[in-house]
Amino acid sequence: MVAVVDGLLLDVRHLDVAYGAATAVRNVSLQVHEGEIVALLGANGAGKTTTLRGIAGLVRPRAGDVRFAGQRITGAPTARVVRAGLAHVPEGRRLAPGLTVEDNLRLGGWGCRRSPEQERLDRVFEYFPRLAERRGQLAGSLSGGEQQMAAIGRALMSDPRLVMIDELSLGLSPVAVDGLLERLVGLNREGLSILLIEQFVHRALAVADRVSVLAKGRVVFTGTPAEAARTRAVESAYLLEERVS
Repeated sequence: MVAVVDGLLLDVRHLDVAYGAATAVRNVSLQVHEGEIVALLGANGAGKTTTLRGIAGLVRPRAGDVRFAGQRITGAPTARVVRAGLAHVPEGRRLAPGLTVEDNLRLGGWGCRRSPEQERLDRVFEYFPRLAERRGQLAGSLSGGEQQMAAIGRALMSDPRLVMIDELSLGLSPVAVDGLLERLVGLNREGLSILLIEQFVHRALAVADRVSVLAKGRVVFTGTPAEAARTRAVESAYLLEERVS
């Protein structure tokens, strides 16, 4: 394991990400320290998903620097990013619906050599007992909450130090979201760092150590949840999106 200087695990500096001629994210900087939950908030279209995709290597950044545990991973292939210890739960889960729950989980651990596969699988089933009950069931037949459990479990199979989760609550009931957040807080207490995109702002603020707010592809606020609430930073970002659009 690479030593983390001053506890800084993920360090993103001046990130630009574009799709063709359209720049979706501009000059974004954010950090996640070891053991932190950081919420990345903003209105639809603010650039949150693109930021995660740029960090994960799914889209090559046009400019900027991404470092993980001191290693430069800017524009690196996704497989290398995962091997470094950074996992990504994409928006919409992206499970293989025709494969079983267990097979989907094992796909997430492909190429991981940090611990035995069965040990990692047993750990995921311990975190999410419902997945153990559904291990032989096709992933496409799961409920929305169970699919999100499977997507998170698949990410955990790579034995990551940090998990980025895009839109945890998409399409889920408030009860399912609360259950998932409770499990994520438990994982965080065990040492997992988390970068979370969440549409239910009050739920994100309740679990986060720090918050970054995006508007029109730029970071417009970074601070604690208390500071975000006091300055109404999230509300201001939503209003900015509406005025510009």
